[in-house]
Amino acid sequence: KVIKMKGVALLLITLIGLATIASAAHSTQEWKQRTIYQIITDRFARTDGSTAPCSDLHKYCGGTFKGIQDNLDYIKSMGFDAIWISPIPENFGDDYHGYGALDWYTINPHFGTEDEFKSLISAMHAKDMWLMLDVVANHVAYIDLDFEKVNPFNKAEYYHAKCQINNWNDENEVEYCRLSNLPDLNQDHPFVRSTLKSWIKDIITKYDIDGIRIDTVPEVKRQFWAEYTQEAGCYAVGEVFNGDVSYVASYQPYVPALLNYPAYFTLKGVWMGGQSMYNLRNLINDENQKFKDATILGTFTDNHDNDRFLHDHGDVKNYQNALVFALYMQGIPIVYYGAEQGFNGGQDPANREVLWGHMDTNSEWYKFISTIVQTRKKHHVWDFPHVERYVTDNFYAFSRGDVLIATTNSHAQQSIAMTYLPDSYKQGTVVCNVFYPTQDCATVNGGALKVVLNDGEVKIYVPQTTLVTE
Repeated sequence: KVIKMKGVALLLITLIGLATIASAAHSTQEWKQRTIYQIITDRFARTDGSTAPCSDLHKYCGGTFKGIQDNLDYIKSMGFDAIWISPIPENFGDDYHGYGALDWYTINPHFGTEDEFKSLISAMHAKDMWLMLDVVANHVAYIDLDFEKVNPFNKAEYYHAKCQINNWNDENEVEYCRLSNLPDLNQDHPFVRSTLKSWIKDIITKYDIDGIRIDTVPEVKRQFWAEYTQEAGCYAVGEVFNGDVSYVASYQPYVPALLNYPAYFTLKGVWMGGQSMYNLRNLINDENQKFKDATILGTFTDNHDNDRFLHDHGDVKNYQNALVFALYMQGIPIVYYGAEQGFNGGQDPANREVLWGHMDTNSEWYKFISTIVQTRKKHHVWDFPHVERYVTDNFYAFSRGDVLIATTNSHAQQSIAMTYLPDSYKQGTVVCNVFYPTQDCATVNGGALKVVLNDGEVKIYVPQTTLVTE
């Protein structure tokens, strides 16, 4: 009996251990395999499935946790296996976006109940999809000096003195003053520091959160983020809204990863401004030199804080090239909802359109993004380095493993005989463009592959042997 009891005890310990592993937040290295779909919770889908338009994008439009859960297959079918959602604390007034927390310990009732949030996460995990939660630790709601309205930061002593950020080159001012007059928390106050750290640890454990996106990183002292992300114990990607590689890289010792704003601005210059594609070479080289690890940065072409690409530049071919580059360059890619429907909203809140009524799984954009996401996953590109293969002012080709990506920012024909090829591209190897896998193939001959891009198109080549014939 004693032996049997010991066996049962060991079994229970093992099962508990496995359950803990299964529910643990995911590490930075694990997230490298994921492709993230960014949602504004209020704008994705309603609980009742209504597709009536929103009368005022400055206010709540009705998107919910249940709405997301009911439409997970719309996201998963494109190949996405992670979703970034809006901050969840109860917000002030019409702050549908989630960045104006009023009560840290209450789920925003506009989004749904605590049980509905848990249900969303359970449904995602059942489909092998991870949740990335947007979090804020810099500021609270637009309550000016009425601090008693905020739970738990209800005293003036929890905040920095009121001042506004005017000089973004003054780090002290950026860390101590207010962004857009949002009351600025004093993370050096013991209560504030410990509460924010315990909140992030508890929220991740309670809801089984897989990773976090951190808002307004430069507005808080660096050392705080080191402690905060340690408590989080998962992949954390921080927002440093700046195009300077050295400046953004200076935060990586404190935050595991950053949104790749230097790449975002470089891509805009290349595909909106027609700048030389040698800038892509310079970007990759610069980031590899200055970041502790450039392969875990969050790459993107659009987000909720900037005009959509197609608003500022309506060239569809240029946008397709930029999207492919952002999803295949080194890093963890993020696609902003609506890109798969060709959304082109301008300045906030126009770039935060409602998606309901536009979930067309047969649209050309939906199929385009599905192809690039699924190919990325099928070939495990994250296991291979970003290797430049050929560059001119208007042509940039690179590989990730056996995937060869050819991009251009010009509508003039690009015809290149490439000789620096992936190792798997041997004499006689047939490679096909995944967008036209049966019509657009080429053969390696004499150590060269002829790549032709017409009218600004982008191509993704894979060995023909890796394609599945329907």
